[in-house]
Amino acid sequence: MPALLETEIGDLVLHARGKVRDLYSVGEFLLLVATDRISAFDHVLATGIPGKGKVLTQISLFWFDFLKDIVPNHLVTADVGEYPEELRAYDDELRDRSMLVKRAQMFPVECVVRGYLSGSGWKDYQATGAVCGIPLPSGLRESDKLPEPIFTPATKSLHGKHDENISFDQMIALVGAKTAQALRHLSLAIYQKASDHAESCGLILADTKFEFGTTAEGIILADEVLTPDSSRFWPRGQYAPGGAQPSFDKQFVRDYLESICWNKQAPAPGLPDDVVKKTQEKYLQAYELLTGKSLSL
Repeated sequence: MPALLETEIGDLVLHARGKVRDLYSVGEFLLLVATDRISAFDHVLATGIPGKGKVLTQISLFWFDFLKDIVPNHLVTADVGEYPEELRAYDDELRDRSMLVKRAQMFPVECVVRGYLSGSGWKDYQATGAVCGIPLPSGLRESDKLPEPIFTPATKSLHGKHDENISFDQMIALVGAKTAQALRHLSLAIYQKASDHAESCGLILADTKFEFGTTAEGIILADEVLTPDSSRFWPRGQYAPGGAQPSFDKQFVRDYLESICWNKQAPAPGLPDDVVKKTQEKYLQAYELLTGKSLSL
């Protein structure tokens, strides 16, 4: 099964092309297509992960439905049989990896929630004793569970640059106090419900990031949600604070790139078959654990 690295859907206008998703204008809606591209260290790699876009889409669809009692989302339909006539010739390419979604005015922030001390939060804590200005108890170890989940917003990356953590006051300056408070409340509520579900599946949801927008109906959850690309899931049975944890994400990819001493400059290298296979298996395992279903690629 070849990896789908780029799409071209007829005469549709390409609205945007991200590291993973291609976004097209379809009348009053947008068509969100998850490719099999994979990025690491802020670069899209030369090799994709076959079926990855399908896994990400199906995980997001599960969570959109699971969380709809907390916040509405941008989904119109993911059934290609319900897509506009102009898309029907592309059913095979779009099936399982695309969503027709509402247009929304997106907020210029990533809404990050951390329940455990890892990643950039761990680096920040080591340097300052706080994460994004939020003071934490002294003596915490890498991957320790925090006393309570914290909301640590970030600016959205542009042109492939890395997201930058900001304080809540900086977020208020970007979106206003009322909106900032609403997004923080929603993010923490989503994290708690998702974390409880992950726990019941034998997983730890260490941290995650959400994107929200606004429509005539109010604030909605958009883009992807609680996938291995946007979240850090750890196997509960292997949890051992005091260092990095095994994770259901791009761990094999990052480890390989570090092993070949890539300088993290373009052009990004390709991946050997065994790294592709192991990474594909991790994404599929995350889907199966979270949803209780199997997915055929």
